[in-house]
Amino acid sequence: MGEVDVSRLAYQAAGAAGLHPADAALGLPPEMYSLGVRKLVAKYASKLSYDDVIEVVRDGTGVTIGKRQIEELAQRAAQDFDEFYDGYASRAAASEPTHALLVITTDGKGIAMRHADLRPATKKAAEASRRRLETRLAPGEKGNRKRMAQVASVYSVEPHARTAADLIRSLRTEDSEKTKRPRPTNKRVWASVDKDCRVVIREAFAEALKQDPTQSRRWVVLVDGSATQLKAVKAEAKRAGVKVTILLDIIHVIEYLWQASHALFGTSNPKGESWVGDRLLALLSGSSGGEVAKTIRWWARRAKGLDRAQIAALAAVCRYLANKTRTRLMHYADALRDGLPIATGVIEGACRHLVQDRMGVGGARWSLTGAEAILRLRALRASRDFDEYWEFHLVQERSRNHASQYAGGEPPSPLPPPRRQLRRVK
Repeated sequence: MGEVDVSRLAYQAAGAAGLHPADAALGLPPEMYSLGVRKLVAKYASKLSYDDVIEVVRDGTGVTIGKRQIEELAQRAAQDFDEFYDGYASRAAASEPTHALLVITTDGKGIAMRHADLRPATKKAAEASRRRLETRLAPGEKGNRKRMAQVASVYSVEPHARTAADLIRSLRTEDSEKTKRPRPTNKRVWASVDKDCRVVIREAFAEALKQDPTQSRRWVVLVDGSATQLKAVKAEAKRAGVKVTILLDIIHVIEYLWQASHALFGTSNPKGESWVGDRLLALLSGSSGGEVAKTIRWWARRAKGLDRAQIAALAAVCRYLANKTRTRLMHYADALRDGLPIATGVIEGACRHLVQDRMGVGGARWSLTGAEAILRLRALRASRDFDEYWEFHLVQERSRNHASQYAGGEPPSPLPPPRRQLRRVK
C-alpha cells in the first residue's frame, strides 16, 4: 500500500516524447494514481461524498487524495461510458420472449449546479433575480439554481392484464396481488445532465433497438406529460421507424385529481378521497379526460364559496385532462386489458436513486463535468454493468496511454530476450 517507485528505461528521440515499455507492461496510467486506486474511487465516489471517499481510500491504501483529485479520477473512470454502450451487445435480447413488452420511460430531475454550469436560459434568469438574503436563498429563489438531468430507462416486462377495480384496490391496500406483478428484467437506467433531453431519448430508442432489433415485440413509452419529452418521443419513434404505444403516467393524473379534490372539499376530507376514487375509476374504465373534466366543472358549479385560487386550480386540472385526451395519452382501459404498465414507478425510482440520493446532498453545488461523471458511474452500478465496463475501460486505457504510441499498436516487451541454451557436446 502507499506510494511505489518504479525504475524503468525510457526510449527517447529529439522532438518526440519518451516512451516507457515497462509502463505498458505494468498497465500504468499517466497520472500518479494506479488503476486500482481509480477503481476504488469510481466505486465509492458514485455513492459517497468526496470526504467519505478520501477516508475510504486512506484506510484502504494509506494514500491521502484531495477532493479535486477525487473528482478528476472519477471523470477519467467514466470517460468510456458512451463507447461502452455504443458497442454493447444487448445483454439478453435473444432470451426475451416475443410476447414480453419492451418499455421505454424517461423523466427529468434537477441538480443544483455551480452558476457557470447552468444552462444559458437558467443562468440569465438567475442573474436577473435579486437575492433578498445574503446567507441563504429565500423561498422562490431556488428555481434558477438547478440544471435538469434527463433520466431514461429501458426494460422488459411480461404483460399483466387487470381491471380498473384491481388497480384501485392495489392503490388503497397492501393487497397480496401487488407482489405477484411481473418484475422488470434486462433493465438499463442512466441519466445525463450534460446532454439535451432529445439526445437522451434518442439513446433510449437506440438501446431498445438493441434489445429488440427485429421490432417483433410491443413497445410501450411511459411519459409524465411534459410537452418537450412527448415531442421528442414521437420524433424519435418516427426516426427509428417503430410503432409505440404512448401512455401518460397514472400517478401524475391522480395528483391532478387530488388538486381538484382539495379545491372542492379541502385537504383532509374523506369525501374528497372517495371523490378521487370515483373519478379515477371512470378514467380507468374508458372515460376520456375530457369527460372527467366535464364532471369536475359540474362539481365546481355546484360548490359554494370557492375563492379565486380554488377556481383557478379546478380550471387548471380540467385543462390538463382535456389536453392529455387530445394527445391520446389516456387510453387506460385498453392498456389494462392488454396488460400494459401505466405507472412510471421505474423511472421515478431511478430519479430518486440515480440522481437525488447522491446529487441532492444538502449544500452541494456540482460542476457539469463532475456531475456527469458521477451520474455515469451510478448508472453503471444501477444497471449492474460496472464490472464489465471496467474491463472495457482497462482495454481503452491501455490503447490510449500505450498501444497507440507504438507502430503496430503493440509495445515491445521490457524484459531482456531469453538467453540461448547451449547444448553440451562430448
